[in-house]
Amino acid sequence: MSNSYLDPDAISRGEALGILARTVVEGYRVGEHKSPFRGFAIEFAQHREYTAGDDIRHLDWKVLGRSDRYYIKQYEQDTNFVAHIVLDGSSSMNYGHTSLTKMHFAKALAACLAYLVLIQRDAITLSLFDTETREYIQRTDNLGKIHHVMNRLAAFDSTNATAIGKALEDISRKARSRGIVMIISDFMDTEADFDKGMQRLRFSGQEVIVFHVLDPYELTFPFTGSWRFLGLEGEDEIKTSPADIRKAYLKNFDAFRARIRGICEKYQAHYVLADTGKPLAEVLSGYLAFRGMVGKGGR
Repeated sequence: MSNSYLDPDAISRGEALGILARTVVEGYRVGEHKSPFRGFAIEFAQHREYTAGDDIRHLDWKVLGRSDRYYIKQYEQDTNFVAHIVLDGSSSMNYGHTSLTKMHFAKALAACLAYLVLIQRDAITLSLFDTETREYIQRTDNLGKIHHVMNRLAAFDSTNATAIGKALEDISRKARSRGIVMIISDFMDTEADFDKGMQRLRFSGQEVIVFHVLDPYELTFPFTGSWRFLGLEGEDEIKTSPADIRKAYLKNFDAFRARIRGICEKYQAHYVLADTGKPLAEVLSGYLAFRGMVGKGGR
């Protein structure tokens, strides 16, 4: 499936973003990856009271018959796994060689991850940041809250520079139980701050997966003729011939990506290149492969 369905206007509307996420995830699950969490030990742990949006397939009918009250069976996986989705809203995420920017792609990815986690009866938190955490949705495992999550994602704007180290430090303080931190960013920040934030996350006991969101033109620099390049976070304007700088640019950009991957390896984080020119399902497969490793004790 191509990214032709990633309509920037739809991504900017909560209801449409939710439909997009459901379409992508359900379409992916009916294929060969129908059971992405196969191999996990899912054991009954406890009951909790039913709330709107819960899957009625998990109602405990015996308890209902005895007490006339509605309770959901909660499983060990439900109580142990929280996905902390962390989305970078800095100005550099506004870049795109088409109308589909990195921010549009990142929002769609975050929406798909949130939907995928919730339908697996796990919990999510959502952190939206630039120079500071702009919005934080507290832990929920209620699929009925997905509309609120989608609305907040859709309304989030990229306007400032970024401080990813601070955002990750915030998450390390808030993440009190075992979980996975999913970082979605282009990482156009000081690498020392990213390194420090990753150190704090690993010290707090979290597994980490990094989605490095990049536009194909950033990866290949296919410009010809004479261009005027404008920085999205306050950098000076540069007018030049791309042919004169392509070799140096690609060398420096490849080195930048290698450094980000190196920081991930240093803290045993899983790195996924989220190329906005690739189908979103391919990026999701990176998450599912990682989730499978964690579930089977491969980390």
